[in-house]
Amino acid sequence: MAITQAMILAAGKGTRLRPLTLTTPKPLVEVGGQPLIVWHIKALKAVGITDITINASWLADTLMDALGDGSDYGVRLHWSVEGDEPLETAGGIFQALQTGKLQDAPFVLVNSDVWTTFDFADLVNYELGADQCAHLLLMDNPEHNPQGDFALSNGLVSIEPIDGQDTYTFAGISVLSPRLVADVVSGEPARLAPLLKQAALKFQVTGAHLQDMWIDVGTQERLDAVNDYIAKEGADTHRGR
Repeated sequence: MAITQAMILAAGKGTRLRPLTLTTPKPLVEVGGQPLIVWHIKALKAVGITDITINASWLADTLMDALGDGSDYGVRLHWSVEGDEPLETAGGIFQALQTGKLQDAPFVLVNSDVWTTFDFADLVNYELGADQCAHLLLMDNPEHNPQGDFALSNGLVSIEPIDGQDTYTFAGISVLSPRLVADVVSGEPARLAPLLKQAALKFQVTGAHLQDMWIDVGTQERLDAVNDYIAKEGADTHRGR
């Protein structure tokens, strides 16, 4: 069955982009003429995903006021509001599931602070196996993460390279099963990376090599870089244009 829901992680404070993010939530930082998160919303809508959950913490009211219920974009936005201190990635996912903002079924997960020309259509029909907890998109290591996060062999993700394999960086785009966060403690911060590593040790994580344009918009330098790319190359290949 096709995946019909997605979650965009948007609760971070964006401290590396200050002072810009002191008054503007990082997901609303403009990239190529529209807020960064809107690129994701439009790209998900373009492939038929219209139920989108967004977690919010820092400047949550500003973020929710800007995007509303999603009707301007032809989608339904479900807001999972956290406290002043974000619940981290896994904690935020768990709360969204626990409160019914996210349904108990596989979903596409996207970090709001990445910009990529990747076509989400490649994930809509991805079917997780019976024991599989996650399918990750991995990319060549950028300068800010030269050691990488995971290795990839014949579609299977591992935490250590085997036989001299290359390592890759998690692109912040994946298909997840709710089972991955089943043991998270309600209301307590929990990171996703350790859970993915635990699942990888059990051979429960697959992956694919992402070769599309991708950038983590985490600093002013990288924000400038993605704006320069769009200005020079255009965004015709991006489903969220």
